[in-house]
Amino acid sequence: MADIQGSYDDLFSAVPSALATLLDGGDAGGSVAVFVDGEPVVDVWGGFADADRTVPWERDTIVNVWSVTKTMTALCALVLADRGELDLDAPVVRYWPEFAAAGKSGVLVRHLLSHTAGLPDWDGPVEEIYDWASATARLVAQAPQWEPGSAAGYHSLTQGFLVGELVWRITGRSVGEFFVDEVAGPLGADFHIGLAPEHDRRVSLTIPPPSRDEDYAASAPGNDAAAGTRIRLRDGNSVAWRRAQIPAASGFGNARSVALAQSVMACGGAVRGVRLLSQAGCDRAREEQFSGDDRVLGMPMRWGLGYGLFGSTYGWGGWGGSLVMIEPEARMVVAYVTNQMREPADDTRGLELVMSSYDGLTGLRA
Repeated sequence: MADIQGSYDDLFSAVPSALATLLDGGDAGGSVAVFVDGEPVVDVWGGFADADRTVPWERDTIVNVWSVTKTMTALCALVLADRGELDLDAPVVRYWPEFAAAGKSGVLVRHLLSHTAGLPDWDGPVEEIYDWASATARLVAQAPQWEPGSAAGYHSLTQGFLVGELVWRITGRSVGEFFVDEVAGPLGADFHIGLAPEHDRRVSLTIPPPSRDEDYAASAPGNDAAAGTRIRLRDGNSVAWRRAQIPAASGFGNARSVALAQSVMACGGAVRGVRLLSQAGCDRAREEQFSGDDRVLGMPMRWGLGYGLFGSTYGWGGWGGSLVMIEPEARMVVAYVTNQMREPADDTRGLELVMSSYDGLTGLRA
């Protein structure tokens, strides 16, 4: 059995066992964390940080979590909304006047967070996403593909720029700077949107699924003909990607950091004596904005404000398998990050780890 490092409450032993099973099954490396009441009951890792399996995954190894980054960007927006600085019902043009171009004056802030704005596709060159001004100017010029609010289509790359621009317009800080100042810093969470060079030595590059190479491109499960520019694995593994702030997809962290940051949402807005939100501010994330077939994902979805809704839980996953799930009734967060991609249609690893955590939760409640 794979060697699992870290610590865990004996009630949650099913979680490290599940991680070991994944590593024994061929995965290179990863980490899992389960937080209850803002404290870790599982913080484990194992495997290797490189494709050649020569570098062990360490306690502070970090990896690109892809779209799990969206939950961090959403948290920034919800903090601003809770402070009264961002009105979720306001038109985007209140904060970003230029956004009115191409018939977008009716797009509301909540439409950006719920993937209902009608701007799902990035249609520029990959290189342009590394330059904030160019990326946001391209989105200003785009026309909505549907009446905003009337349908949903996963905004895989564009959502981060759209929400991040509002953060900048309101605070004068980039979303990465705001996240460090207002979330990661106060909590002590090792998560980064825009990674500084001194952290490069800790980064585990993403490994393609078996039989794929670094030209492997992102697509929605069951939707290989997704419109717009497709991001390749080699793009996400580049230095340019790490340095850029791509708030929908370029966050770097480990499971511990993801679970700690999102524990704010599970614990009524406060963790370890640090209050970022009110309970009402947390509850906003779960307000259903859309329920039905997502035009991009090609499957039924329920969208809240910045998070996918799944029964009593909410959260989101990233290309390649990383995932965070929030269980507010139990004040629990489960986070999983990995460097090992699998084909999206066959990837149930995150769900398996979430389900394994419920064994321990049952014991805690006994």
